[in-house]
Amino acid sequence: MEAVVGLLLMWLGFSHGVETHCDSRQAGAQCYGALGGTVDIQLMDSTSKIPRYQLLKNSLKILNNGYILNNNVTSNTMAHRSSFFPSNGTFRINNLSRNDGGNYTLETFGSDGTSSGVRTLQLFIQAPVSSVLLLSECLSQEEMRVSCSSKGGDSPQYSWTLDGRTLTDAQLLSINNETNIITLKQHVSGRLVCSVRNNVSDVSEEQKTCRFINCTSINGTQILGWVPVDSNSLCIEPTTEPTPVTPTSVANLPLIGGVLSALVFFLLVGVAVICAQRKKQNNKPTKPKEDECDQDVTYADVRIMKQQGKPAVQATEAEVEVEYGQVKFSRRSRHTEPTGDDCMYAKVQRFR
Repeated sequence: MEAVVGLLLMWLGFSHGVETHCDSRQAGAQCYGALGGTVDIQLMDSTSKIPRYQLLKNSLKILNNGYILNNNVTSNTMAHRSSFFPSNGTFRINNLSRNDGGNYTLETFGSDGTSSGVRTLQLFIQAPVSSVLLLSECLSQEEMRVSCSSKGGDSPQYSWTLDGRTLTDAQLLSINNETNIITLKQHVSGRLVCSVRNNVSDVSEEQKTCRFINCTSINGTQILGWVPVDSNSLCIEPTTEPTPVTPTSVANLPLIGGVLSALVFFLLVGVAVICAQRKKQNNKPTKPKEDECDQDVTYADVRIMKQQGKPAVQATEAEVEVEYGQVKFSRRSRHTEPTGDDCMYAKVQRFR
């Protein structure tokens, strides 16, 4: 149960600041704690074999145990922001302040009350580095000047690397350790990193070196110079780039192909249906229009004559001789539309 509580307290302390660990099991040990953070001081392996112990800070007793009615009771004057875990002999201090720095002395006693050992730990409190700022300048001689500064942090230490390796004298034109300003020689390029650290923190910032350009700007001006790589491009560059093929797009190719195939199939079916309908209409017989004048009727001369030698008054309908000529019918072309009165009748004459 104590181990669970200890882990919980350690997590809470870590969430409020930087956490450090110190080992005071050897005399003369030194330890660093982050301002506002948490420090774990390893005082002993465990308290199971130590009948009595006490912890003093600058001669002020802050941790003590004793026998009260055969029970081992530990008093802690810093209980509001510290904890002690007898199972592993760790003393934890949360929300460190400047006043927490100093000498911590652990004294142990035997069962007879005599002192069995004294060990002293020196604790230093430092403010951690919060951020790093890099300022660069591309010089006309194709050189580069860079300054590095940090915010916060006690006793910061600066270091430089180029592409993961420490800068050498062959790459440096000059270096000022007081102002933390360096100047790179000509043609030195790569990924420049400034790291700032102290005993409780380590922060770094990256800056790419300058590059040489010879191009035409947007307004048509010729640019020739040494400029920062990270600065906005001054040259006219293509605005379109080929779209990279991603694994997702490759995986979707079969689906896209299937959709296109289905569209082509339905398009061909639609064209076939339309063609079939048109062919059916063209093969259907056209019903001719019926009209009373669709046929040309030709009547030959019809003559009604009297029989010779008989009086006209005695002539009857039976005695009349009728002579019919040939009657011809000629069908008009189906594609010719009748116009007007196209019916033609021959002249009929009647003689008595």
